[in-house]
Amino acid sequence: MPILHLSFYSAFTLSSLGLAFHRTHLISALLCLESMMLSMYIALTTLPIETQTTSFTLMPMLMLTFSACEAGTGLAALVASTRTHGSDHLHNLNLLQC
Repeated sequence: MPILHLSFYSAFTLSSLGLAFHRTHLISALLCLESMMLSMYIALTTLPIETQTTSFTLMPMLMLTFSACEAGTGLAALVASTRTHGSDHLHNLNLLQC
């Protein structure tokens, strides 16, 4: 396994472990999601270079677009929850109350 692939896999694994274990603040969960998307973006960007094909060249830009939309939605949810609940602690949020 090349060192480049090992770095992508380890970055994705560490960010998913961070998402699983550090769920106290909403902003840390959003940062872990963004690091997962960034590692997937870099992996998809280097895939056509390694295989020398042009069939996957549009896929990284499409994923980056969806990642930006996800970040905007996550930040809007962060601002809304901070305004209504006073903080971004996830244990303060109760999804059963409207």
